[in-house]
Amino acid sequence: MSATHDPNPIPSAAPLPLDASLPLLGIAAWSGTGKTTLLEALLPRLAERGLRVAVIKHAHHTFDVDQPGKDSHRLRQAGAAPMLVASRERLALMMETPGQQEPDLARLVALVATQAPDLVLVEGFKAWPLPKLELHRPALGKPLRVAEDPWVRAVASDAPLALPEGVEALDLNDLAALAEWIAAWPVRWPAERRPRAQALGVTAP
Repeated sequence: MSATHDPNPIPSAAPLPLDASLPLLGIAAWSGTGKTTLLEALLPRLAERGLRVAVIKHAHHTFDVDQPGKDSHRLRQAGAAPMLVASRERLALMMETPGQQEPDLARLVALVATQAPDLVLVEGFKAWPLPKLELHRPALGKPLRVAEDPWVRAVASDAPLALPEGVEALDLNDLAALAEWIAAWPVRWPAERRPRAQALGVTAP
């Protein structure tokens, strides 16, 4: 599938700053691959390694984390922008984004950056220009994105694959190895903030 038909196009007016101090890693995969299930299994393992990991997830269509009738929902509907509700245990920031075709990832990264995470995992913004780990299950019959996306740095699959030069092959079923690879990402990050051709020292055409 070409990038021109991607459901999450890159907003031309919103470049993504790749700050040296905030490691980012995209988790890219077709629907049905199991992105969220994998992250659910990996996050505790990353926490055991001392990493504080933030996750930004793309949600399709309309969603609401608030409950109609609650004070916060009523105030948001009345025009609070944003609406922040907090307790001693958690907080939630909610706001309407009318007229926005797709979420602005650069803005979302800036929001989570204020919490100083060790690593930000980005699920679902697969067309954005940031280094990515692609998850692939050949049984789904979907094409690999790595050939058309120079930002894919590794592919985790449940079957052997032929991959472009400079792309690491990982075992999708080896959670320990995947956790080790992701845990090492913050250290690698300063050298990984560019597409593959540039990272390899090759001048892109």
